[in-house]
Amino acid sequence: MNLDVQRKVLRTICPDAKGLISKITNICYKHQLNIVQNSEFVDHHTSQFFMRTELEGRFNDETLMADLNDALPEHSVCELHSTGKQKIVILVTKEAHCLGDLLMKSAYGGLDVEIAAVIGNHDTLKTLVERFDIPFHLVSHDDLTRDEHDRQMIAQINHYQPDFVVLAKYMRILTPNFVQHYPNQVINIHHSFLPAFIGAKPYHQAYTRGVKIIGATAHFVNDNLDEGPIIMQDVIHVDHTYSAEDMMRAGRDVEKNVLSGALFEVLSQRVFVYGNRTVIL
Repeated sequence: MNLDVQRKVLRTICPDAKGLISKITNICYKHQLNIVQNSEFVDHHTSQFFMRTELEGRFNDETLMADLNDALPEHSVCELHSTGKQKIVILVTKEAHCLGDLLMKSAYGGLDVEIAAVIGNHDTLKTLVERFDIPFHLVSHDDLTRDEHDRQMIAQINHYQPDFVVLAKYMRILTPNFVQHYPNQVINIHHSFLPAFIGAKPYHQAYTRGVKIIGATAHFVNDNLDEGPIIMQDVIHVDHTYSAEDMMRAGRDVEKNVLSGALFEVLSQRVFVYGNRTVIL
């Protein structure tokens, strides 16, 4: 590929109107950009239009965005994103399965992502992380209020300036101050098929209710516990022979697959957050 040629993703959210696809693609053509892939969706309940356009060519970002903003309806949002490798910081406590999966996929090409650092409130996973030559930082919560601990976490995270913060079984409830620092940038894996069984010990809750499926949910974090916009979910079947511990063991594979799958979609700029929902194109 010519070194001057780049690939970028154009994301558009705007009030629905006739001819939007034509307007956007004609502007891309005017800028001599090749459309590699295009997906769109209209939410008829809210009359909102969503479009993801993967482009290739020589970009003048300023003039391209100016032309799009002039052509599209009022209250439109257009974003142009590079397709280069993005950076994440992973937060952990003691469980290894989700972290290990992300470390392996990052190291061997399953995810095109840079894991800049792993931060834990315990040092249980330090040895695992250092095997991949990735920095591990212990930020203990001992003798600290939740606000004090989150301030220390924020300071450590900001040292790396990540695109996203991933909670890989990080078993701490984040304060509103923490969430406000990273709007729609914190991705959590919840070991339950939300909105069922929020909070602690969801497998024990599921066992008590005698459920026949268990699942996992990856979602963005907001100020409401386990109620942020859902990115991806999956389930497996269980039966009356499963104890709560059996459900936990079976659920770990679902958790790690859902988290890495959600992260792949987010890193590919396919996830649009709208209100408390997501649109994935």
